[in-house]
Amino acid sequence: MSLEVTQPNASAYKKTKNTSSPWKAAFRRLRKNNLAMAGLIIIILMFAICFIGPLLSPFDNSKINIVQGNKAPTLTHIFGTDNLGRDVLLRTMLAGRISLTVGIVATLITVIIGSALGALAGFYKGFIDTIIMRIADIFLSIPSLPLLIILGTLLSDMKVPPDQRIYIVMFLLGLLAWPGLARLVRSQILTLREQEFMVATEALGLRDRRKIFRHLLPNTIPIIIVVATLSVAGAILAESTLSFLGLGVVPPTPSWGNMVQVAQNFIEFQKRPWVWIPPGASIFITVVAINLLGDGLRDALDPKLKR
Repeated sequence: MSLEVTQPNASAYKKTKNTSSPWKAAFRRLRKNNLAMAGLIIIILMFAICFIGPLLSPFDNSKINIVQGNKAPTLTHIFGTDNLGRDVLLRTMLAGRISLTVGIVATLITVIIGSALGALAGFYKGFIDTIIMRIADIFLSIPSLPLLIILGTLLSDMKVPPDQRIYIVMFLLGLLAWPGLARLVRSQILTLREQEFMVATEALGLRDRRKIFRHLLPNTIPIIIVVATLSVAGAILAESTLSFLGLGVVPPTPSWGNMVQVAQNFIEFQKRPWVWIPPGASIFITVVAINLLGDGLRDALDPKLKR
């Protein structure tokens, strides 16, 4: 009696081995997008410069030296000094910490509130959906910038300390931006809840909480990632605008917005461009890089939306 030993199909094995997950396929598509990869590299460099650079600087931002004030760029002070003799490069990097942190934390607040409320509205529909969406309509009907200016003025009148204003600005920016994400998540949930896998969860008798947070929300992660990436840029611009107007992060805490504020003075604008150009350029480069990465993520995670 002879036994036949069947050899595994090499082509089938190779095909199975090369089969990648949707996330790996999306990453491969992202790597082929040169603009998106350039944006990602710029963002990584910006974070490294802002969070590691100050640790390597020989200067102290808390020390004031009037004699060295308003000095043009030199080999010692590459970006020159401000009116108090502080190194502009160091202050730009410290300001980047604040602006980037505000953008990220505000976006996290937006994602948490928007995705949770959008998922609840899409899953339960009916009365809950109506209440959440009407609240979202109210938020969307209020102009964000004028409201932020009013709230910033109130913070100034209440004389809130600068270190506490940062957290309040983060919360306000995140709170005002959730309706857009909630609408997108809701529309995705309305589609997903009719799929076959949700019928299986009904047959298994799973709780609503598990259906929402284990099966529905994970399928909305691609759109959440794209919206979150672009929201960081919007939060940075909003914080910079408030700080420029003196209503956001205020001195002595540096941010890109309040550093650019000196450009309101014609003498500073014309005679000392080294004081306001570095933070202004940092805002421009960071926001453009984030937008490039956001567009690339959108095309990579959902090829159907590719232009």
